[in-house]
Order: sequence, then structure tokens, then C-alpha cells
Amino acid sequence: MTRTLDRKLLRDLWRLKGQALAIAVVIAGGVMTLILAVTTLDALSGARDRFYASHHFAEVFADVKRAPLGLVERLQEIEGVNLIEPRVQAAMRLSLAGFRDPIRGLALSIPDGRQPLLNRLHLVAGSLPEAGRDDQAVVSDAFAEAHGLVPGDRLEAIINGRRVPLRLTGIALSPELLYQVAPSDLMPDYRRYAVLWMNRRALANAHGMQGAFNRLSLTLQAGTRREEVIDALDLVLARYGGTGAWSRDEQPSHRFIEEELAQQRIQATVLPAIFLSVSAFLLNVVMGRLIQTQREQVAVLKAFGYHDRELARHFALLAGAIVLLGWALGVALGAWAASGLAAIYRDYFRFPEMPFRIPAWALLLSLAIVSLAALLGTWRAVWRAVRRPPAEAMRPPAPQRFRRTWLERLLPGALLGHAGRIVLRNLGRHPAKASLSVTGIALSVALLMMGAYQLDAVEAMIDQQYRQVLRMDVELTFNEPTSTRALGELRHLPGVLAVEGWRRVPVTLIHGHREERTALLGMQARPQLRQVLDAQDRPQRLPEAGMMLTRWLAESLDARVGDTLEVQVMEGRRQRLALTLTALLDEPLGVGAYLPRRQLNTLLDEGAAISGAWLLVDDTHREALNAALWEMPGVAAIGLLDEAERGIRDYLDETLLLFALIFVAIASSIAFGVVYNDARIALAERARELATLRVLGYTRVEVARILLGEIALVTLVAIPPGWALGILFSRLLNQAFSNDMFRIPLVLTPQAFGIAAGGVLVASLLVGIMLVRRLNRLDMVSSLKASA
Repeated sequence: MTRTLDRKLLRDLWRLKGQALAIAVVIAGGVMTLILAVTTLDALSGARDRFYASHHFAEVFADVKRAPLGLVERLQEIEGVNLIEPRVQAAMRLSLAGFRDPIRGLALSIPDGRQPLLNRLHLVAGSLPEAGRDDQAVVSDAFAEAHGLVPGDRLEAIINGRRVPLRLTGIALSPELLYQVAPSDLMPDYRRYAVLWMNRRALANAHGMQGAFNRLSLTLQAGTRREEVIDALDLVLARYGGTGAWSRDEQPSHRFIEEELAQQRIQATVLPAIFLSVSAFLLNVVMGRLIQTQREQVAVLKAFGYHDRELARHFALLAGAIVLLGWALGVALGAWAASGLAAIYRDYFRFPEMPFRIPAWALLLSLAIVSLAALLGTWRAVWRAVRRPPAEAMRPPAPQRFRRTWLERLLPGALLGHAGRIVLRNLGRHPAKASLSVTGIALSVALLMMGAYQLDAVEAMIDQQYRQVLRMDVELTFNEPTSTRALGELRHLPGVLAVEGWRRVPVTLIHGHREERTALLGMQARPQLRQVLDAQDRPQRLPEAGMMLTRWLAESLDARVGDTLEVQVMEGRRQRLALTLTALLDEPLGVGAYLPRRQLNTLLDEGAAISGAWLLVDDTHREALNAALWEMPGVAAIGLLDEAERGIRDYLDETLLLFALIFVAIASSIAFGVVYNDARIALAERARELATLRVLGYTRVEVARILLGEIALVTLVAIPPGWALGILFSRLLNQAFSNDMFRIPLVLTPQAFGIAAGGVLVASLLVGIMLVRRLNRLDMVSSLKASA
């Protein structure tokens, strides 16, 4: 008897192959997103942990203006400190033969001729500088790869205004610079930003740090509280110009990797949950209505002695086969997508190795989740089918009572026609089925809209940041705070159209028990090249008193307009200020605090000083300007805003937009699967009715109009609630992916609504074409027997 049911199972699967494949595609979408996110998460976290451990990544860092090397022994005595290593760091500019754009970078010291204790280098090629050599350096692998550099090549650096010719002895990676980005940028620019490692004596001589250090790296003993060590470090280093120690969690490279891992965790939970919830709902609808069409077969089988558990097993295997097909397809697609994503992440995160492989637990987890989704989606339908008594199941369903619906009364009879009345009355007598169909299609509309929203929102975010906020072409950073008289010199450089100076100081903002490290940026009272925007994207004038914060930073501090914040300046005299929060800004990238530059100069008890300048330039004079800036030793770094925009566009195109496109593709397949299954089941349920209409003289076109009209009406009714769900899903996704690095704005354009509606309409059209072909193959003889 079991073999008989197994043969029936195979025949049912073959007969329902289209519907089974459609459901499997829906399940595959959820599995794919889960496998992709979990595999990426496992690869990134595994590669990070291995590299951190093998190359002794520090746990605490501290910067100072200048401290004597003899101070290290005193710092070593701080309770909880394990290893401590002083070093010299310096901002620099590089000149590379054949490359005309300005190159900025960071020079770091290592013990002469040997590896450091902490943040050890992973040599990709060559060797460390020889002990006693002042003209040798190791370069970061990303920069070397971008320019095709090899050991033995030469370049020239400007460090603290001094020209230093260098020969490369090696190419290396470091655990503290896995994400190699310039201080004022968010995305790496490997062609225009480099890291060099030099012998300590060589860099100290070039930077004026003989017998001193300006950066510390530490590891801690087990069980030590980091906050206590950081407080002790700050207390000792304050007199030497300390700008505040910080933990690994605030280290820029590590922080960006953590943000990426956090996004992968969200993608591993939120997106699969949405897709698998839709697939569970779809399975429930399909299996319930499918079993309803087989009620007579179930009754006959029970009459021949089949037990409830055997029939339950039969339908469970039917659902299980569909689920297994979807799971296998999802695993294959997830592995394919993960292998493609691996190449992208290797460009941004410079791990020595980052193998992408699907962990066994991820396979088991995804199979368990889809099996649970299938169980939740099918158990009720199966239970109701097998518990029905044979006599009841063999009895034809009671004739439905037809009557005019409220919608039919509202519409003129001439407008409806016979076909329209049949469509409305059929939906009216099956409100539950119609509601389920509308809900399924509405969910498809919502998923499509959520994918389209990501495409629009990313473009809006970049456009806002680089068209409205950052309107300059070049950002200059000086070695030291400089008099505003330097702005006059900059205005006379080739191609300079406008100049604005800025002053930036590191601060800790404190409100109640909350505190955040950031930078306080002083600008012109009405800035033009670096605007600040309110919630309506309107440029704002800086307040005469008080400061402005980005909304994200204010919410982190639980501060509201009118509150007074304590501001601890982390350089110079380390003043402790009390400033009123006067307004909130809505910027898509980064966090910050702003006030007029003159007010900041006054609060710092300094003259009219600036830390750098923004330039608006004529592109036709770009080369002449670069040449002139190269001859200015006081300029520590030159940032090109168009290259920064290109970098963030490339990153978002390759990550967020890639996910969005995959999302839209999966959502489109779900939309087709929902509409196709709904239409196929409707055809199976109404085969007798439609065949009877053919017998009574209705043409094929008229019969097709009835069925297609029902599909079209259900689809059109589902679009508005689908839009509403799409807005909700987009808002949830927006909140889940927002962080202190960037906030994707909630931008819902007509294009997003159009893509969502157009996707299901196209799916309905394709399904309609397929149904017309099936209607044309309707067997008249079988129809007459069925209607007798």
C-alpha cells in the first residue's frame, strides 16, 4: 500500500511540476539569502580572528603630541597592562613617477630591522628594512597592487615638511590596517592612499621625534577592565598632549569590519525570515487548496483502508519534496553568490587569506528552518484532509449560493457584462480564498518595493552627500593649526575659484552617563563649500552660540535641542566646555558636531587658526594646482572629493546595490510563483465550471476572459495594500541598516512604486499567457462527464 502512495506521490509531483518549481523558487530565495549572509559572516569573522591572533593585534591605543620613551616603563606598571609598545606615526605625502594625482598616507615606525611586538606585519613580498637604514620602507599591499610596485622600486615622501627618498624593501599587511582608508574618508582609495613602515630611528629623525613617541599600542591581561586602563593612560598622558586612549572597538579598521559583520548578521536574520515567511504562507495556501481538489481521491483511499498517518505521510512527503528542491536550489545559488562576493570583499578587507566555504552548520540550519516553515505551512491543511470522514469527502461540495455582491451593485450592469458578473460573484462566494490570494500577491509587491527602495535610496544618499553637503573639490589638511592668512595664499593658486578654512579638534561629548568621541568642526557661519542641512535638506546657518549635532549622534547621547552638553577637548589645553545643543542635522554619512570657526577659536583661547581648507577649483588647472600644492611643505594631506565619491559609489554598487539587485530578482520570482500558483489552483478548482460554460456555448475567448479577469482583478486589488506593506518593510530595513557610518534615507520614489506594481503585473501577464494555452487544451469529453 505504501508503494501505491509513493507512485501517486511521483505522479502528483510530475503533474504539479510547474507549481512545485514556483514554490521551490520562493524557498530558494530565503535559503540563498541565508547561505550568502552566513557564509560571508563566517568567512569574514574567521579570517579576522585568525589574523588578529597570529599577528598580535593590540587591544588599546593612545595618541600623544610627544612623550619621552622613558615614560613607557611607568606606563608598564599600570595594573592590567600586558604588552606595551611605543612608536612614531606621521602623516605624509608621496610622489610616484608616472602618477600625477596627489597621494597621501601614513608612516608608521617599527623596531629597527625587526618585527614589532604588537601589530606584526605579514610580508607578502620582500623583507623588512635593514637595521640602521634610513632610506628603506615597507609599503601596504593594496597601494603596491594598485600601482604595480615591487621591492626595489623607489618613491619620495614628504614627512613633516621634509623630503625623504625611499626604496621599497617589502610589501606587507597589518592587522590594524585591514581596511586601509584615509582619516577623512569612508571608503579606501588604494591609488591615492598608502601606508609605509620605516625603521624607528629613520621616521623619528624625519618627524622630529628623537627619543620620543606619539602613539602607544597595548594588550591587556586576562580579566582586566579596559575602561580602568584607558582612564589611567589618559591621566598619565594628558600632560604630554594625549588626545585620549581608546579600545579596539573604536579603532577605524576594526570598527568598519564590525559594521560589515553587523550588516551580515541582519541579512542572515531579517531577509531570510521575510522570504521564508512568504514561502510558508504560500505553502499553506497551495497545499490547502491542492488537497481540497483531491478530496475525492483522499476519500477513496481511506475507503480502501489507508490510515490517517499514511495519508499524512503522503502529503508531508509531497510538501517535503518541494521544500528539499527549494533548499538544494537555494544552497547552490547561495554558494555561487558567496564565491562572487568573496572577490569583492578581498579588495576591501586585506586579509592574507579569506576562504569562502559553506559551513556544515549553515546547511543544517537552513534545512531545519525551511522544514519548519514547510511544517507550519502545511500541517493544518494535511490534518483537515485526513481527518475528514470518507463519506463526507466523497459527497460533492454543496452548491454555492450565488447572489449579487455589494461591488456588483455599485457598478453598472452594462459595464460588467456576463463575464464580469461571474468574476465578482465567484470572488464574493469565496472571500477567504480571495483574501489569501490578495495577501500573497501583496507580499510580492512589498518585497519588490523593498528591493527597488534600496536602489533609489543609495543613489539619493550619495547625491545628498556629494551634491548638497560636500560641494568642494579638494580638501587640504595642514601639519599644524595655521593662521587664516594661509587662505589668501591658497586663493592665488592656479585654478582656485573659492576657499573656505576649517578648524577641527578631537573631543569627547558627554551628556549624563553617555559619552561619544568625535571631532568638533568649526566652519564659516554660513558655509558654502561644506553645507549643513536640516531634515528638509535646506542649508542652515551655524548658530552664533551653541553647537549643531547630526541627529544620529544626538540620539546616541540621548540629547535634545536645548540640552547642555559637556565637551572635553582632547588636545592643546584640554579645555572642558559647556555648549548648548541648538539644532540637529540630517547628514547621510558619518557623525559630527559643528559650530562657527571663530567661536571655536575663542573657546580654545587661540587666534584665528585653521586646521585645513576646502577648495573649489577649475578642472582645467588641476595638474598645475597639484604641482603647486606639492611645493607647500605645510600641507600634510590632499583629498580629492570626486575620487572619494567614486570610491563610495563603487563600494555601494558592489555590496548594497548587488544585494538589492539580487533581492529584486528573488522578489520577482516570488511574485511569479505566487500569481502562478494562485492561477493554477483556481483553474483546477473551476475546471468543471469553465468546461460547463464551454459546453453551454461560451467561446474559448469568453471562458479565458472569465479566468484572466479574476486574476487581473485580484492582482489590481493587491497592489495598494502591497505598497503599504512595502513602505513598512522599507522602513524596517532602513532602521536595521542604519549605523554611525552611513544612514540610508527613507526615499520612496514613484519609480519604486512603479517597479513593485509592474513586477506583479508582468508576472500576471506571463501567467495569463500560460493559462490560455492550458484552456485551449481543455478536454471537452472529460468536462461533459465532470458536469453530469
